[in-house]
Parts: sequence; structure tokens; C-alpha cells
Amino acid sequence: MGKVFAIMIAAGVPLTIAGSLLHWPSVVMFVICSATVIALSSYMGRATESLAIVVGPRIGGLLNATFGNAVELIISIFALKAGLIGVVLASLTGSVLGNLLLVAGLSFFMGGMKFKRQTFSVHDARHNSALLIFAVVVAFVIPEIFSMNMTEAKTLNLSIGISVVMIAIYLAGLFFKLVTHRGVYASEGNEGHHDEVPEWNKKKAILILLLATAAVAYVAESLVHTFEAVGEQFGWSELFIGVIIVAIVGNAAEHASAILMAMKNKMDIAVEIAIGSTLQVAMFVAPVLVLISLLFPTPMPLVFTIPELVSMITAVFLAISISNDGETNWFEGLTLLAAYLIMGIGFYLL
Repeated sequence: MGKVFAIMIAAGVPLTIAGSLLHWPSVVMFVICSATVIALSSYMGRATESLAIVVGPRIGGLLNATFGNAVELIISIFALKAGLIGVVLASLTGSVLGNLLLVAGLSFFMGGMKFKRQTFSVHDARHNSALLIFAVVVAFVIPEIFSMNMTEAKTLNLSIGISVVMIAIYLAGLFFKLVTHRGVYASEGNEGHHDEVPEWNKKKAILILLLATAAVAYVAESLVHTFEAVGEQFGWSELFIGVIIVAIVGNAAEHASAILMAMKNKMDIAVEIAIGSTLQVAMFVAPVLVLISLLFPTPMPLVFTIPELVSMITAVFLAISISNDGETNWFEGLTLLAAYLIMGIGFYLL
């Protein structure tokens, strides 16, 4: 599989450049750019996996989530620049749903097919549960409710205020987990690979991460320019493009890494990738995009549609109910995947 992705990158980046210069059809460019981003994401996932072996599951999961979300952040910035506010908000929704239901679901299912019972830190699970409720149920619902009786200017000011608070809480949460309470709650998961040798050394892994991120930044701009034409041709709404297409392409790194970790019975890392990535999207990526949007002609308030909000809240409470006991199996993974499929059908029909 690694050779296949290497070939896709070697061919995809030059083809993206050629297609942009020669103005190839949007559908062709969409396929090329999406495949190239996924291939680049796989290398980012392998690099962060190598770093995770060196620095441990918590920081490793954080690194994987950060660089995985960097792909979506880059795509979203170019979408903001193009004025595609609906696509950006939908992609944020898709990231929350994708990480909580698709990534976690596939991880629990694939890991559960190999191991009958898998465990992870119940303390981290409960800590993350409270943050998920704060990030999605509180911080996303409040702007929607208050905006009903506000002008657009006041709604934007409310979104900016909430964004600043969320970024501060996210950074405080990292300080809590990685500094003041690092090692306080011992991992209960069965990691079992303390003597594992990383695929790449630290310097090589960091170099590959930086190069892959730079390549993604270039390809992402070309990808964004295809959204409107592809949506019109296939009858896809901005909502479906953002929730399903952009979210899956943008989170390809987390998908691959989390599943790989689960199949190695490294559930602490797998859960940290899925849940940690969701928290990072809701508490850091979304607020940062609100602040960045102020630099463009059309600023983005943190106001989602009702279907987006209901779907995210449902996903949060389903993920919490399944993960709060610190163990999982293939059937719980299948339940999460079924929920994602139901929501995917709904967004397609919208």
C-alpha cells in the first residue's frame, strides 16, 4: 500500500500542476486532487505514528490529530477565501461526525474483529466526554440560539467572543493533560508494544510531515476550485460536499492511523486520535477559522444549520455512551458506523 501511495503522490502533484495550467475539466481535477491529498495524508499518518512510538500515546495522538486537521484547515482557508462559507461550516460538521462516528467506528470495528475486548483509559474517556459536551453542545448551540434575536454584526461579534474563549480553554486543556496532570492517570489500555521500532527516525518523520503539509497546501487550493462545478454536475449541495466529501478527504490521515492503531491493540492512541481530533476541530480549528475569516470579504459566524447541530449533538452523546466505560468491541463500532451511514443518507438527500 505504501508503494501505491508513493506512486499516487509522484504522479498526483505534477498532474495537479499540469491540470491547473492547462485548465482540465473540474471533475478530473477533483479526482486527481482528492487522491493526491489522501496519499499525502497517508505519509503524514505514518510519520506521526513513528513519532508516537518515540513520544508516547497522548502526544502521538495529539500530533496525529494536529497534522491530520492541518489538511482540513488548509482546505477550509482556501474555501473561506473563495467565499464558500457553507462548505466550511459543513466540513467542520463533517469532521465532528467523521471522527466520532466513522473514524472511531472503523477503529472499534476493525480492532474488535481481531480482539474480542479492547480497553483504553477510562479517565481520558470521561475527561474528553465533558469537553465534547462543552465544545459541541454548549459552544455551537449558543450562537445558533442567540443569533435568532441578533443582527448579523452582533452574531459575528458573539462568534468572535466564543472563539477566543474556546481557543483559551483548548490550550488550557492541553496544559492540563500534558503538563500539570501528565502521568497522574495511568493508562489502562493494552498498548503492548513498548519495544516497537519506529518506521522512520525523528528527524526524517518531522521532515516528511513538513513536506507533505506543504504539498497538501498547494493541492488543496486546486481542490477547492473544483467544488462548485463538481457539485453542479453531480447534484451535490454545499452541505453534502462539506459534510461528506471534504471531511473524508481532509481527515484521511486520522482514518488510516486510528484504524492501524486499533488493529495493533493500541486503543489509547486510536481513541486519542478520534476523540482528540474532534475536540481540536471544535475547540481550535473552528474558532481559528472564524478569526481568519475576518481577513476576507465574507466573515464566517459560528452558526450552523439545524440538521448540522442535531447530527453533531447526536454523535457526541452516542460516542460518549459507548466510550465512557473504557472498553469497546466490534458491535459498538458497527453501531457508530450505522449512525454515520444514516446521517450521510440524510445529508445527501438534503
